[in-house]
Amino acid sequence: MSTEILVNASTHEARAAVVKNGVLQEVFLERASRRGLISNIYKGRVSRVLPGMQAAFIEIGMERTAFLHASDIFDPRHAETGIEAPRTENIRALVSEGNEILVQVVKDPLGTKGARLTTYITLPSRYLVYMPKGHGVGVSARIEDEGERERLRAAVQAGLTPDENAGFIVRTAAEDASPEALRADMLYLRKLWEFVRQKGLRTQPGNLVHADLPLHLRVLRDLLRPDVEKVLIDQASAHREMREFAAAFMADALPRIELYGEARPVFELHHVEEEIQKALNRKVSLKSGGHLVIDQTEAMTTIDVNTGAFVGHRNLEETIFRTNLEAAVTIARQLRLRNLGGIIIIDFIDMEEPDHRRQVIQALEKALADDHVKTSISSVSPLGLVEMTRKRTRESLEHLLCQACPTCEGRGFVKTAETVCYEVFREIVRQSRQFECQQLMVLAHQDVIERLLDEESSALGELELVTGKPIRLQTEALYSVDQYDVVLM
Repeated sequence: MSTEILVNASTHEARAAVVKNGVLQEVFLERASRRGLISNIYKGRVSRVLPGMQAAFIEIGMERTAFLHASDIFDPRHAETGIEAPRTENIRALVSEGNEILVQVVKDPLGTKGARLTTYITLPSRYLVYMPKGHGVGVSARIEDEGERERLRAAVQAGLTPDENAGFIVRTAAEDASPEALRADMLYLRKLWEFVRQKGLRTQPGNLVHADLPLHLRVLRDLLRPDVEKVLIDQASAHREMREFAAAFMADALPRIELYGEARPVFELHHVEEEIQKALNRKVSLKSGGHLVIDQTEAMTTIDVNTGAFVGHRNLEETIFRTNLEAAVTIARQLRLRNLGGIIIIDFIDMEEPDHRRQVIQALEKALADDHVKTSISSVSPLGLVEMTRKRTRESLEHLLCQACPTCEGRGFVKTAETVCYEVFREIVRQSRQFECQQLMVLAHQDVIERLLDEESSALGELELVTGKPIRLQTEALYSVDQYDVVLM
């Protein structure tokens, strides 16, 4: 499959898009005003220890304190064995309030929650991930060839020093990499860790010790696989930095990094801008005529599959089966594109044939196999709902680009003009009985005022007779449909 990476960079924002066969698969966004914190290393101070939760809150200089669970705290008592013993002891045996501690962010702040931390520091390079407090050599599960896995493991183990008390993970990008390239990465990561360690000793608590690479360089490190034909970048300075980075760590990639100089914006290629806008909609159309409805809530994301206009050419069961198969592939893409995480519930259209249900689940699993974020399909509920999880590490596309509607305050709906009219009537009766006045004035949205003058005009006239007070109406342009005021005059 043909894969391209498009990078749109400016002083205030950087965006990257992964496009396969002309179809947008993933979008990454980083703004200068709020860069992601994942992989950043901080010198923290323990502000509170909560034994009941087996957790601690850490001050790292952010608006909200960060969260550190006991299972993410390195225990030097187990360092020599490399075996993570069960956490049976109280967290107070591991940390105390006021302790200074070197921590790494594993989850960005999400909503009202602070960042999630770990003391198990990891430092990634092109081919490897260095674990200063780890042990042994692991190989990415995405490298499936057993012979290649053994070759890579042996190459890294051969580069370990006799007294080295650390571990390495071989990344997917290391497939077919030479032993020399792996050893060069090992040397670089050791030097980087020593730099970070020394800086951590000098840094005051609440400050950044080491930041991850900016987005345009992370794209090269994490996404530039052999199947990527080219990387187009539209900013000269970022292009220069990317080429310098590639020359140092991935010289074979240099010919694929190109400066985009056309007048047409790079994100208009393959309709990327249009696809980003579509990814903010609830409804996703399927080529067959069916559609998905995706709702993201605080607790979970729900996805409903509908046949829509698709009636098929055979029987109903076949129509439903074909729609569900197409939906499974589309759902996997939408999860990546929208960066949806946490609990995900999928309501496929009910199928009678057990074999059809099995094939749809298999299609979903196959489509999810390309996702670099960990996913897990746990079960199919008695109601036929597919329950799955996708690891949540950063904000979804919707949360990055949007905010709650100020009119409906995130509810997704507002009261109808008819409902507001009846509320106005009740408020008029209440105020006229409680307070003395000469007349009343209703301030409301234009739609409400028009309904009061039209469909509800007779009811308004009866209300004037009942209260014995004239009622004036005035349109307020800044009011939403469900905003109104009844003013005594």
